[in-house]
Amino acid sequence: MKNTQGGFTLVEIAIVLVIIGLLLGGVLKGQELINSAKVKNFANDFRNTPLFIYGYQDKFRRLPGDDNGAVARFSGASTVDGNGNGAIAGKYNDTVAIGGESVRFWQHIRLAGLAAGSTDFSSDATAGLPTNADGGRIGIQMTAPISTMTGSYFVCSEGIQGKFAKQLDINMDDGNAATGSMQVMGTVTGTATPAGLATASIVDGTPYTVCLSF
Repeated sequence: MKNTQGGFTLVEIAIVLVIIGLLLGGVLKGQELINSAKVKNFANDFRNTPLFIYGYQDKFRRLPGDDNGAVARFSGASTVDGNGNGAIAGKYNDTVAIGGESVRFWQHIRLAGLAAGSTDFSSDATAGLPTNADGGRIGIQMTAPISTMTGSYFVCSEGIQGKFAKQLDINMDDGNAATGSMQVMGTVTGTATPAGLATASIVDGTPYTVCLSF
């Protein structure tokens, strides 16, 4: 009796393997493009914040957040003045409930038309405080968040995966996450100001806070 059972030829198997290879290559390339876009978004957050400060100072000769003429200048029931002492008080991740100048910074630049977003800072929900591409808080302060950092202003962005944090430091600074104008820190416990983390100790999938001084 003749056996009619057939199988794949070597040519057919080769074609299937080529197709699988192309699909895997496309998936990997797509993930690479997504990761690259994320790093660019993170980098733009750091680059834009100084522009907000300089733009506001150019228009009003005041620091956003610290501006003690904001109520008179802008309309809005929740608009609050700063104390006008030439410094932005508070921490980058303060909330509306805390009410520091680092929070009002975002309201003032939005009222000035320098940045998009809600100007109703009566609560965290209505304020829509800014977040990065991974949903972590981004903000500004004038006290060094990392003990080895120097500068006048410090922009910090939370919840950035280690692989992106390392890439940001390569793209924007010296490639060493513990030195330079961009540094990385882990979870902060207590009141002590942490030192920057060495690049070799940063784990790719672990979230970190990245800060830039200027």
